[in-house]
Amino acid sequence: MEEKKVGELEQRYQKLESKKTLLMKLNETVPWSEFRPILEQVHDKPRKNNAGRKPIAPIVMFKMLGLQQLYNITDEELDYQLNDRLSFMRFLGLGLAQPVPDATTVCLFRQQLKQQSLIEELFEQFDRDLRHQGYQAKGGKIVDATVIPVPKQDNTKEEKQKLAQGEIPESWQEKPHRLSWKDTDASWTKNNGQSSFGYKKHISIDVKYGFLRRYQVTHASVHDSQVLGALLDDQNQGEEVWANSAYRSESIECILQILQFLSHIHEQANRNHPLTAKQK
Repeated sequence: MEEKKVGELEQRYQKLESKKTLLMKLNETVPWSEFRPILEQVHDKPRKNNAGRKPIAPIVMFKMLGLQQLYNITDEELDYQLNDRLSFMRFLGLGLAQPVPDATTVCLFRQQLKQQSLIEELFEQFDRDLRHQGYQAKGGKIVDATVIPVPKQDNTKEEKQKLAQGEIPESWQEKPHRLSWKDTDASWTKNNGQSSFGYKKHISIDVKYGFLRRYQVTHASVHDSQVLGALLDDQNQGEEVWANSAYRSESIECILQILQFLSHIHEQANRNHPLTAKQK
């Protein structure tokens, strides 16, 4: 009976592979093993004892973070999808009988990457792999920013004043456990009349392949245009730059011209100055 179940599972896996889905193509294209030396630094700290479950393979955890980006899902939703979708399990190399990392494990792994400053190394390794396989950016770049919401903070007026001054409230310092779940870096922003609390992810994508080539993460109140300089990819052979009207200003247009970039940044109508037919 057990052999029959294994056989049926293999048939379903083969059917998935025959479809050549995006996840299957990623597994064929990305040399995941090359990320291992960087990822294993997360578990370099010696364990106090051998009790408890062994750490989950770092490459599995890294690929889980990739799934989140591809499908724009939360830690909790990823937890559910991994238990529900055979294609996700196949992508991670997990069988039906193997334990699936939960939302808390994913969150802790992401925090460890950030604390040990490994995210930049991983991003650079991925970009090198793309270039090595011939995905040379040459079609110009699209820049954009997205708000990443986080749970809102229930702070008092005095605590908000301290945080605005770049200080940690005394009551938090006296209770370290309280400080551990407070987000002191996130901030508020307003877009299209809607307020959001969190961070901003600023990205630059090459036009030809659609791969993310540059990125920056800031608190949400940072204006999109302030990060444009960090997103301009000098290794992209294309000279054209696309962006929405949030990046439009006379100074930015002047700088792009000096740097010999061709601007396709959207123009925006102002009061008593509507866009012309050509601008539209």
